[in-house]
Amino acid sequence: MADYDYDLITIGAGSGGVRASRIAASYGAKVAVAEEYRVGGTCVIRGCVPKKMLVYGAHFAEDLQDAKNFGWTVDNCTFDWKVLRDNVLKDVDRLNGLYTQTLENNKVEIIPQRATVTGPNEVTLGDGTKLTARYILIAVGARPHVPSCPGHEHGITSNEAFHLDELPRRILIAGGGYIANEFAGIFNEFGTHVTIINRSDKLLRGYDEQLRDRLLQISLTKGIDFRFNAEFRGIEKLESGALKVSMTNHDPLEVDAVMYATGRLPNTEGLGLAEIGVELGEKGEIKVDRFSKTNIDSIYAVGDVTDRVQLTPVAIREGHAFADTVFGNKPTAVDHSCVPSAVFSHPPMCGVGMTESEARNKLGSVKVYTSDFRSMKNVLAGRNERSLYKMVCDDADKVVGIHLLGPDAPEILQGAAVAVKAGLSKADFDATVAIHPTMAEELVLMR
Repeated sequence: MADYDYDLITIGAGSGGVRASRIAASYGAKVAVAEEYRVGGTCVIRGCVPKKMLVYGAHFAEDLQDAKNFGWTVDNCTFDWKVLRDNVLKDVDRLNGLYTQTLENNKVEIIPQRATVTGPNEVTLGDGTKLTARYILIAVGARPHVPSCPGHEHGITSNEAFHLDELPRRILIAGGGYIANEFAGIFNEFGTHVTIINRSDKLLRGYDEQLRDRLLQISLTKGIDFRFNAEFRGIEKLESGALKVSMTNHDPLEVDAVMYATGRLPNTEGLGLAEIGVELGEKGEIKVDRFSKTNIDSIYAVGDVTDRVQLTPVAIREGHAFADTVFGNKPTAVDHSCVPSAVFSHPPMCGVGMTESEARNKLGSVKVYTSDFRSMKNVLAGRNERSLYKMVCDDADKVVGIHLLGPDAPEILQGAAVAVKAGLSKADFDATVAIHPTMAEELVLMR
C-alpha cells in the first residue's frame, strides 16, 4: 500500500467535515482538516445558529406588545441592535472554540490554510506545501449567489447581515426562499421597512402551497411588502447614501440596503477539481454516488457542495456515513427522502414528507386533514394571526406528509417527523391521547 502523509485530508471544517473527521479519527485514521477561515462552517459562523439567535431577539418585539394583555406593564422599551449583534457574535466565537476543541480532542490536526486538490491523493496548501492522503474529503459548503446587474456590489448577503453597524431604515431583500423570508421577519420586527422582490410569483417552493399562501397573508399584515415577477435592472448609489433599485415590471424603489438571498452555489471554484477530472454539475456541484464518492475512488464529498439537500443535519449525516463506510467497514448510505425542514419566519413554517400537490401527483387519491386555529396566546393577546396544520395521507391512511405553520411549529414537527418516517397511520395519531392545552394536540385531533 502506498505511503501517505495522512489517511484522510478533509477540506472544509463545517458541520459535515468536522463530523466526518472526528468519526474517521475515532476509527484510528490519521486525519487533517484544512480550513482557511474558522472552524464551524456556515451553520455555526454565518448561518442557522446566529440567525436563530436573531429570530429569538426579533420575537421579543411582539411579545413585549402582547405582555400588557397578560397583566404586564412594559413601558419605554428600546432595542439596541449593537448589543444583540455583539452578543450573537460572541457566542459564535464560543462555538468556534468548541468545534476546534472537538477536533483537537479527537487528535485531528487543523491546518489553518486554504487547500486545493492537485491529484487523486494530493492537496496543495496556500503556502505551497504539498500533502498526500489515502482519501480526500471535500466539505467546503456553498456561498450566497449574487445576481449580476449594474451596481450589484452595493448589496450585501446573509454573510454580512450579521455584522451591520446599524439597522437600515428600509431594506430590499431579493429572493423567495427561506433565507429571504427569515431575514424579512427579523428586520421587520426590528422596525426596518422590508420589501421582498422575487423573480417569480411563488415563495418557498417545496413547501405546501396552502401554508405558503397563509404565510404570505400574515407577512403582508405585519407590514412586509412584496414585488413579484421582478428582476434587477440595476442598483445606483445616491448622494444621500441611499440605493435606487431598478427592476423589471415595477417602479424603481429607494432603500437604504439591498440584501441578496437568491440561493447558494457550491463552493468549488478554484479547488482544482475539474483539472484532475472530478465530475461537476451545472452549478459547480460535485457529483457523488449514494456513498458520497466521486468518480475518482479516493475523493469523496459531503454537504452543500454536493447540492443534494442543503441542510446542516444532512451534511452531518453524510459526513458520519462517509467515515463509517470508508474507515469503519460499515457501508452506510444516507436516506435523503422524508427529510424534515423549517423556515424560521414570523411565524415559522415547517414540513416533512410530501406536500398535498406532490402526493396527488404521485399517489393520485389522497386524504387531507387540516386544523385552522388561533393559539390561546394569540387569543388573549388580541392577535388575529391563525395557525394552520395539515396532514396528508394515502388511500390506506398512511401519513405521507405533515406541514405546520404557527408558533413553535418546528419544535412540534420533530416528533411528528419520526412518525412520518416510520410510516405510521392516521389511526395511530387518532389513538394517541392529546396533551391539553397545547398547539401540538391538534396533530391528534384532526378529523
